[in-house]
Amino acid sequence: MSTHNECQPPCDEAASPQQPSRRRFLQSAAAAATIGAAPHLRAQTQTPAAPPAPTREPVPPRPVTLTINGRAYTLQLEPRVTLLDALREYAGLMGTKKGCDRGQCGACTVLADGRRINACLTLAVMHEGENITTVEGLATPAALSPLQRAFIGHDAFQCGYCTPGQLCSATALLTEFRNGTASTVTADVRSRPAQLSDDEIRERMSGNICRCGAYGNIVAAIRAVHDGGVQTGARSSVHDGGTGGVGIGGNGNSGGNGSGNSGGNSGGSGDSSNRNATLGHA
Repeated sequence: MSTHNECQPPCDEAASPQQPSRRRFLQSAAAAATIGAAPHLRAQTQTPAAPPAPTREPVPPRPVTLTINGRAYTLQLEPRVTLLDALREYAGLMGTKKGCDRGQCGACTVLADGRRINACLTLAVMHEGENITTVEGLATPAALSPLQRAFIGHDAFQCGYCTPGQLCSATALLTEFRNGTASTVTADVRSRPAQLSDDEIRERMSGNICRCGAYGNIVAAIRAVHDGGVQTGARSSVHDGGTGGVGIGGNGNSGGNGSGNSGGNSGGSGDSSNRNATLGHA
């Protein structure tokens, strides 16, 4: 039996080099194609550089004359300064408050020729020649306005931050109703509103937010002024800071405590803080 010409399979494999598999060939081809296409893809995704923004010289301030609470103020203002910033930062009238600075809360409400506006949404240069009234202009040196006395008498505020805007808005509300201006809840907008209902007051005051939730008392205070329920001399001690037991809402019935916002204080100090809130000094 001859065995010298016979070769086992391992001998054949050792004699011939191993061939690459089909899978490895496809992987190598795909990798090479990806590497070759990468520079072209990068060139397509690159965006052209934006040209540099042109530089503009700032507009210098110019004199702007505003009539605020009957007094002329000549202020050096840039055209971009809002009426709110002009009142607070340039004229020094801090009663008008900056709340949202977006015209949503109503804390910055002032009157321009009797019309209520949000001072944060208008430029100061747009109101030259108009009569601007802030909360400081509602009272006189001798007495508070009827609305201010009503707000104190009905405890229509707590922290007092929104109170200046509420007072200015309520002042314009009463004027608008007397002039026959309709609202969205008026039954017939073609005729004068029959009466100033609570729904009318709420709708007309809806642009002023009170985060303390004193809405019920605000409505009651406005209604009292409209109905003539606020006596001119009823709160003289409030203006003078008297020590008498002035009943403010439900907090003025014990021991002469006249404080609607400062529990435990004497009637004089409580009334003084209430007066400061209605004057915009909260």
